[in-house]
Amino acid sequence: MPATRRDLHRGMRRKRRSRRVLVVLVSFVALCLVLAGGALGYVAYRYHQIHKVTVGHLASASTSPAGAENILLVGDNTRCGLKKYSQFYKSAKSHVGSCSQVGGGRSDVVMILHLDPATHSAALVSLPRDLWLPMPGGKGLELRVDDALNSAETPYLHLPFGPSLLVQTIEQDLGIPINHYVELNFYTFEQVVNTLGGVSLYFPTELKDAYSGLRITKVGCQHLNGAQALALVRARHLYYMDKGVWRYDGTGDLGRIKRSHIFLRVLAAEVQHRGISNPLTANAILGSVLPDLTVDQGFTLSDMVHMALDFHSVNPTTVPASTLPVVIWSKAYHDLANPSNYQSPGFVVFPFQPADQKTLAALTSGLGTTPWQQVAPGSVSVGVLNGTGTPGQATNTAAALRALGFDVAGTGQSTPGGNPSETVVRYAPGYIAQAEKVLSEIAGEAVMAEGGTMPGTQVTVLTGSDFAVASPAPGSTSGSASSGSTSGSASSGPGTASSTSSPPAPSSTSGAAGALAGSSTLSKIASSDLWNSTHSSSQFWWDPRACPAG
Repeated sequence: MPATRRDLHRGMRRKRRSRRVLVVLVSFVALCLVLAGGALGYVAYRYHQIHKVTVGHLASASTSPAGAENILLVGDNTRCGLKKYSQFYKSAKSHVGSCSQVGGGRSDVVMILHLDPATHSAALVSLPRDLWLPMPGGKGLELRVDDALNSAETPYLHLPFGPSLLVQTIEQDLGIPINHYVELNFYTFEQVVNTLGGVSLYFPTELKDAYSGLRITKVGCQHLNGAQALALVRARHLYYMDKGVWRYDGTGDLGRIKRSHIFLRVLAAEVQHRGISNPLTANAILGSVLPDLTVDQGFTLSDMVHMALDFHSVNPTTVPASTLPVVIWSKAYHDLANPSNYQSPGFVVFPFQPADQKTLAALTSGLGTTPWQQVAPGSVSVGVLNGTGTPGQATNTAAALRALGFDVAGTGQSTPGGNPSETVVRYAPGYIAQAEKVLSEIAGEAVMAEGGTMPGTQVTVLTGSDFAVASPAPGSTSGSASSGSTSGSASSGPGTASSTSSPPAPSSTSGAAGALAGSSTLSKIASSDLWNSTHSSSQFWWDPRACPAG
């Protein structure tokens, strides 16, 4: 049947509507492409604002089959670097200190952020700034970990201080691969808080710190601006009000780390609530952070975008945060090998095994490193040097390691180190897994370092003041017993590892944990001087916390 004029009009209207829909769809797609291009352009613009620095010794991400990464987050306490922010420098230097008063720049904050895309999880571990570690290339020189960044030390100690040495120190001494480096300064921190409009925390009592400028005069939920927040996270000489009396907190940097973790959770919640949801605020935050953010040269725009996509669902307020367990040495530290290296009481903290190895194990998950658990003791050639001068210390330690199955090549003497001193498990390049295996059988104040092994050995143990070697498991046999020793036992006192002609008593614990349980000295240290940030909130009731909801 021929189409009527009305049918033709209907058909034309349908075609026009179809064309309009098509035009709208094409326009929408074009608009999306323009916006996407603009977004990429914006991201690229912001990325190019970030300051790039050459950082050596970074682990390659290609060695991680699961794509897991460790990012070293550093808070640089440089004063000289703040002079370009003239207004901030003038207002802050009364509490921060001037460039002439505090030269160089130390890593006041050292955190390792572990990201695992396979599980879409994150974890944060803080290293105390006063952690006493061997310096790579320092020929036995030990310093606080925060000194590794401080370029002002170079003229005196002739080491390449800076980001590369800091990364190298953490990787070699603690066995933690670092993939990327990120650094912030005082100014950037204060700018972020101010851009958010401040941060609110609940204070159960009044607080003050004359060094950082902190002064909290009211109890309850209070709003802090950038300067007040900076004073809080810098407070290492804290006093709190208790029933009308000012009392000294006494936890120093370790207490500061605990408060920083609390603050970061609250800050993250504020960024989520007010920053990400508001494009203008988000843009302002990026504008205040990125121009003064420093990252390693290999941290590409693609890396950052993929990281954002992989972890966009992670709630930063629930990311587990811990502190490396350390022993607080309450006496003055005197480095006998370097007499000018004298540290006042409380200015040095020592690593403590097996707690440290257990804490740091989470940072190697998914990174493709060789697990030390897969290393057979008999495949590790070990030497032992007496580092304290205690009679028989090297011989007893060698016997105990031999009883565990290690191939002990011999013993010797070394110039005594600090008083007290930590046991150092030195290893030849490429044998870090073997060193970690030896370290896993040592309890007490012990750490690793690359280099300085005895001829013909992969690993050399330089004995220190307070340590113990584990006992063999009941029923096990020695891999290469000698000198009449058939088994080893945990030390019964500081700096000793004894051998015996009869098997040790069965123990409910094994490895370094068993050695710790078998040593009264180490057990006492662990119960009185070990700090691991797992204290209950009631123990440090004066610390701030998140404001109550509502």
